[in-house]
Amino acid sequence: MTADRPTPEKSHLSRAVEVFIHLGLIFLLAAACLSILKPFIGVVAWGLIIAIAGYPGYCRLQKLLGGRGGFASILFTILLLGVLIVPIALLADTLVDGFQSLAVRLDKETLTIPPPPPTIATWPIVGKPLSDLWRLASNNLPAALRSLAPHLKEAASGLLSAAAGVGLSVLQFLVSILVAGFLLANAGQGAQISRKFANHLFGNKGAEYEALAGATVRSVTTGILGVALIQSLLAALGFLVVRLPAAGLWAFVFLIAAVLQVGSLTLIPAVVYVFATKSTATAVAFFIWCIVVALIDNVLKPLLLGRGVPVPIVVVFLGAIGGFLAIGIIGLFVGPIVLSVGFKLFLAWLDEDIEPAPDAA
Repeated sequence: MTADRPTPEKSHLSRAVEVFIHLGLIFLLAAACLSILKPFIGVVAWGLIIAIAGYPGYCRLQKLLGGRGGFASILFTILLLGVLIVPIALLADTLVDGFQSLAVRLDKETLTIPPPPPTIATWPIVGKPLSDLWRLASNNLPAALRSLAPHLKEAASGLLSAAAGVGLSVLQFLVSILVAGFLLANAGQGAQISRKFANHLFGNKGAEYEALAGATVRSVTTGILGVALIQSLLAALGFLVVRLPAAGLWAFVFLIAAVLQVGSLTLIPAVVYVFATKSTATAVAFFIWCIVVALIDNVLKPLLLGRGVPVPIVVVFLGAIGGFLAIGIIGLFVGPIVLSVGFKLFLAWLDEDIEPAPDAA
């Protein structure tokens, strides 16, 4: 009898329901895995970025150690921790000394502020209020502090929250370096997994896009973070030479601003302070040095940004800045990778053979 046989419509409906249930279960499993791993995603992502960026150096170190990958990964991790911890310790020491000296001078009422230069009052919009406040501080510092008390209270709360965020970020970087060391120690297995994943996503072009992603991460590391670090070191050298108060703090602020591509703006208050407190020759020399620091990225970025990446520099740069504005500092790396892969896919689509249109009858 044919009455018990399912009709084609019912068969298709049951198959669609089955596929829908399977997809729903896969989605629920993926969501559960992401919710469990959510506290570790940032640390693992940073560890992966550090491992990819440092892999060429790790390979050279491994060759120097006779191919001992485990020992090379341990030594590489120790070197990275030293690179991170030593500047933080120097910065903390500079900040502590600066705040202690400021507290002592405020307590003994020996802190003096020089009068403002006459040219400041001629600045548009902010010149007159800034000159009046500066003159009040040079004549009566307690009165100036009382007038700024509400703003100082808001700034203090903001500084405390920012300090807490910086401390959490530093701890995250420390753990990420340990994760990077573990990934480098298992670089062979990681390479196989990433190659299989890329092949599943992009087919026969998987190896090309895998190499593109790795080259993009290394390009952004050297082209943006590397240039910002070089600029910060040069700026810190100038701050130390002119004995700028809290030079370590100024250098740290400049580093963050340089990553955001606005490092030159943080040099303006330092130049104004040096012109107001130092001799003319020292101030002019420091001003010239600041110009060199501000313009050196125009030379370094074309050399380092996009190096080894088969995409235009502008794609990497726009991806880094847009990614940072979209999802934060991790977007400095995710943005260029996504934009570069999209750019390559777009070129591959353009290069596909297009069937000619049939001739009109």
